[in-house]
Amino acid sequence: MKLALHAEWTKLRTQPGTAALLVAAVVLTVGLSTAVAATATTASGSDPAKLALTGIYLGQVVVAVLAVTVMSGEYSTGMIRTTLGAMPRRWTVLAAKATLVAGAAALAGGVAVLGSLLAGALLLPGHGFTSAHGYPPLSPSDGAVLRAAVGSVLYLALIALLSLGVATAVRDSATAVGVVLALLFLFPILTSVVTDPHWQRHLQQIAPMTAGLAIEATTGLRGLPIGPWAGLGVLAAWAAGSLLAGGVLLRLRDA
Repeated sequence: MKLALHAEWTKLRTQPGTAALLVAAVVLTVGLSTAVAATATTASGSDPAKLALTGIYLGQVVVAVLAVTVMSGEYSTGMIRTTLGAMPRRWTVLAAKATLVAGAAALAGGVAVLGSLLAGALLLPGHGFTSAHGYPPLSPSDGAVLRAAVGSVLYLALIALLSLGVATAVRDSATAVGVVLALLFLFPILTSVVTDPHWQRHLQQIAPMTAGLAIEATTGLRGLPIGPWAGLGVLAAWAAGSLLAGGVLLRLRDA
């Protein structure tokens, strides 16, 4: 495993575009979060932590693209044959890729989340999100805010694992990105179309993005379709299933 990790680390850090995608994930996440915080109002009674972390919606797309290219890029260049020739244990190869991809996503996510919360803490009070109006300050000392921050980082790491599993299964970059985006954004569209409240709630409970982002909620928890950690668990199940399916296909198919 140590040799596999070293080999995958070498490929990841020398792969064209890796650094640019990680920087883009941070910049886009913080940028969107800042824009939302700068224009937010208390009229809708929004959750300040969720407002400050809105950029995760955009950052996850970049993280998904990065995770997909880690695997599908090797298939497009034929490098996968060299990889599997040097390391015949395919589950070990996938585990090494998963470890590094999740780590890179978590690193970028940590910087993005800190930047987003800082922007929110600076801008939201000027729009009425103050203690006087019943909104606690965005501070890591607040347990709910800390859970939202840590959970958001874990969310991005799980999105990376989900994307890696899909890419391992379908191999093609464009197809893999399309499948991941469909999994993330199709459920909310279906939820908006379905009129039955019971089915709406059920779709929200099983949707990888909707359920996973429940981790960001710090207010109105009883009204959520699913609890914060349970929702992140749903996304973790999606990621595990994706990696399992991808690993089985990697093991059974020729390179």
